[in-house]
Amino acid sequence: MTRTLAGKTVFVSGGSRGIGKAIAVRCARDGANVVIAGKSHVQSPRLPGTIHSAAAECEAAGGAALAVRCDIREESEIAAAVAAAIERFSAIDVLVNNASAIWLKGLLETPSKRFDLMNEVNVRGTFLVTQACMPHLLRASNPHVLMLSPPLSLSPKWFAGHTAYTMSKYGMSMCMLGLAAEFRDRGVAVNALWPRTVIHTAALQMLPGIDVSRCRVPEIVADAAHAIVTADSRAQSGAFLIDEDVLRKAGVLDFARYAVDPAKDLLPDFFLD
Repeated sequence: MTRTLAGKTVFVSGGSRGIGKAIAVRCARDGANVVIAGKSHVQSPRLPGTIHSAAAECEAAGGAALAVRCDIREESEIAAAVAAAIERFSAIDVLVNNASAIWLKGLLETPSKRFDLMNEVNVRGTFLVTQACMPHLLRASNPHVLMLSPPLSLSPKWFAGHTAYTMSKYGMSMCMLGLAAEFRDRGVAVNALWPRTVIHTAALQMLPGIDVSRCRVPEIVADAAHAIVTADSRAQSGAFLIDEDVLRKAGVLDFARYAVDPAKDLLPDFFLD
């Protein structure tokens, strides 16, 4: 395979900031067409970045970009976003299911609206976005679906204290497993990617007690995602992949450049032993 996305169309949910934006910009550096689908169409006072600023960064990186306002809890908005992508670029070659909601609280501190939000975005939204994109992916020459979700584990320690969040993220991971099996024979790769360490994003400020100097930057996940979706879609599907492992396999030796502070010990991310 030629490891480039030049001329390919990449649909990224939740691409206005953080890991989603980093993946979009990395794809754009190849000359890809990037669809930034997300809710943030106006600047939030709490979190920087919008679908429009992310699209501008993609264009500055060398790609073509389309910013589409899309709340993936709404099936009609998903359909409209996919239709806009096809109208502009005529194809979808790669889908990155990045949009996610987080609430790291226990049973007694989790209101039903938070439970519903995480399941509507993380599980239902991922399923419906993939469903809407799949007819177009099936026509692509090297189609990939990538979930930003963790390896599955039944260890109670990954549930205790935030059962609702874990259930929703594992729902994404189970979606990956099922769709990989369903579409493997039709040449669509469906895999999951998760970071080895905590990633420094704007959303991290919503989580108290995190030392950002012990994190890595989103570009490590973006580079790993690029390596996955530029590989032969028939070579690997149904895999739970870790960013550092993917890059080591690709020949990357210098990981210090991904650290916020290379002198500090890194914080491991959730769900990894």
